[in-house]
Amino acid sequence: MVGPGMGIPTRSVKTMKLVCSQAELSASLQLVSRAVAARPTHPVLANVLLTADAGTGRLSLTGFDLNLGIQTSLPAAVETSGAITLPSRLFGEIVSRLSADSPITLECPEGQEQVELTSFSGSYQMRGLSAEDFPDLPLVQTGAPIRLEAEALIKGLRATLFASSPDEAKQLLTGVHLGLEHDGLECAATDGHRLSVLRLNNAAAGAGPGSGAVEVEEAPSFAVTVPARSLRELERLLSSRQSQEPVSLFSERGQVVFVWADQVLTSRSLDGTYPNYGQLIPASFSRTLELDRRAFVNALERVAVVADQHNNVVKLSSDPANDRLRISADAQDVGSGSESLPALVKGDAIEIAFNVRYVLDGLKAMTAERVELRCNAPTTPAVLAPLEDPSFTYLVMPVQIRS
Repeated sequence: MVGPGMGIPTRSVKTMKLVCSQAELSASLQLVSRAVAARPTHPVLANVLLTADAGTGRLSLTGFDLNLGIQTSLPAAVETSGAITLPSRLFGEIVSRLSADSPITLECPEGQEQVELTSFSGSYQMRGLSAEDFPDLPLVQTGAPIRLEAEALIKGLRATLFASSPDEAKQLLTGVHLGLEHDGLECAATDGHRLSVLRLNNAAAGAGPGSGAVEVEEAPSFAVTVPARSLRELERLLSSRQSQEPVSLFSERGQVVFVWADQVLTSRSLDGTYPNYGQLIPASFSRTLELDRRAFVNALERVAVVADQHNNVVKLSSDPANDRLRISADAQDVGSGSESLPALVKGDAIEIAFNVRYVLDGLKAMTAERVELRCNAPTTPAVLAPLEDPSFTYLVMPVQIRS
């Protein structure tokens, strides 16, 4: 299932010799090092696995902390195939400081766990550990992959990752829920105080006969919750380079694997049933306020300076008679502030309060010029959404105002 040049030959330590580009090696090391354990439970987990394959002419690099794994490959003139692991930080720092004009030669003598790195400026020796000790990536190889457009997946992750919970005690809420039904991918994240949902129709790549894409009807419902940390790395990986290739998604036995171009990201999935978040979103609203998104963001950020001094709470007060929205914050014994914005107000006047950071996060995840704030009462969930775009819903719970 892995892409071209990503196969791993026998990991015996033998004579390994290759020449590759400094720039490509440095970029690949930066990528895979993000999956190297900061506090490894075993010395080899602090290392990067190098696998040179003379048959494909590629050098594969792998980082794996037992939860998150990243594998990539780069072209190399491989004289002799072989594999070894090297300390991620030391190797990365040495390579990053070498001249981009100089090719790099890596050589590991037979029977030794030491690599000599040579460039125009000099040579370095690094002690490694046997590739045999490096754990295998849990690459799911059964079942048909679900293929998704990379741009659609990036959009879905950017719209939801910020709303996941940083609290490890909340387990499932520390991830993003990916659900696929019919011809749409839905990404959702909640931390219990706010919920962000983006529906992407026709996100399956290359839909149509002969496209090679999986028809979603063949897999009528697919759902998996993936840790936000893993998906942040996936979003970074997909955003770092342009490619028309689809992302292939495999999921089985508590593992999820994303394969894209010559890169692989593996992650454990989160166990349990994700909350039925659709039930939280009100079916209708008695009050709506239409606002210019940038003006709303700017006003909130100014008032937030005062709100930050106390509890991050801002109060929103609508004025239907004058089509205005007043934003205010009162930090006891420190000061207060307020601003007024033009707004197209429908429904009765309302005073409703929010954590200003939650509101700003949602608004900044949108790109529309105009947004709507939809609400029913000061104590029931409110929704922020781009005007005339039903694909993105951001629900935020209000804060109870004490009289």
